[in-house]
Amino acid sequence: MKRVVSVCTGTYLLAEAGLLDGRRATTHWESCDYLASRYPRIQVDPVPIFVRDGSISTSAGVTAGVDLAIALVEEDFGRAVAHEIARLLVVYVRRPGNQAQFSVQLSAQIARSDPLREVQYWAAANLASDLSVPAMAQRAGLSTRQFARAFAEQVGMTPGRYVDLIRLEAAQRMLTDTRDGVVRIARCCGYGTPEAMRLAFMRELDVSPTEYRRTCAKSSMLAPDPR
Repeated sequence: MKRVVSVCTGTYLLAEAGLLDGRRATTHWESCDYLASRYPRIQVDPVPIFVRDGSISTSAGVTAGVDLAIALVEEDFGRAVAHEIARLLVVYVRRPGNQAQFSVQLSAQIARSDPLREVQYWAAANLASDLSVPAMAQRAGLSTRQFARAFAEQVGMTPGRYVDLIRLEAAQRMLTDTRDGVVRIARCCGYGTPEAMRLAFMRELDVSPTEYRRTCAKSSMLAPDPR
């Protein structure tokens, strides 16, 4: 068996056949909990867009199957061929498998109250600003304790976690969509230093910003600015 691949809920076919027992796998995020409960011998990971475990690969939604297919083409035929196929498919960025299935803005809830909602939008547009809990609480007109409690209740995550994720997401986008150097990106996204950004990438994605850019580069012609 050289290679077996599933797309979206096709993971269930591999699971039913016993091919995923003892392996790590994924599927569409809505089906991950059910997959894990029905097939407890599978290590279900709901976060990445695709997972490769030995000769078996599983992917999230249908578009994630395209990312997986292009990754396999790159492995077999090289980066140039993979980029050309991506261009023909109008897929401008080949996302790495460990990228999350959905963005922070899609996965996080939008706060019900206007002050918290405005803070969410403001934070996403001002990543280099002071986004500490006290600073955001002051902007919302609440005490630090009130703000932290209400934010977690309405958004579904703590303010600190929300800030971590929107900064990471913005840095990912800048690495793939611009020629800006890591120093500039770290500053624009509020990390301050490249090392702080590198630690965030390693913690969340298990890959450095430089490697992330190399993997996700739109084309071999997109060279990063050395500054």
